[in-house]
Amino acid sequence: MQSRVKWVEGLTFVGQSNSGHSVVMDGNGGKTAPSPMELVLMAAGGCSSVDVVDGLKSAGQAITACEANITSERREQAPRYFTSANLHFVVTGHDLDDALVAKAVGDSLEKYCSVCLMLGQGVTLTHSYEIVAA
Repeated sequence: MQSRVKWVEGLTFVGQSNSGHSVVMDGNGGKTAPSPMELVLMAAGGCSSVDVVDGLKSAGQAITACEANITSERREQAPRYFTSANLHFVVTGHDLDDALVAKAVGDSLEKYCSVCLMLGQGVTLTHSYEIVAA
């Protein structure tokens, strides 16, 4: 897997993925686009959401929506890396099994999500979830 990042102007950059997609990044606190650190959180939420949705569908659950809300803490001094993060999943569906949702969420963070597993090497990661009946 490869990617590249080009400087545009000021502290604005464009990241280009190997698959041909682009994303703008703002190194000035996210004033004009997501900051690189915001993209890290979105990547964790996206990667983990794939696992949760796929796991629940594979388990025969009638899932209709899934949202990951990520909160984090960062160091005050540079380098300002994440020290902790929580991924809270709101899973909506018909007659969802609480145990299967808990397993899908837990397995993602502990076994399958590449982004979360990388972050987990230096970040305290936790998760929670709620089920909404559709």
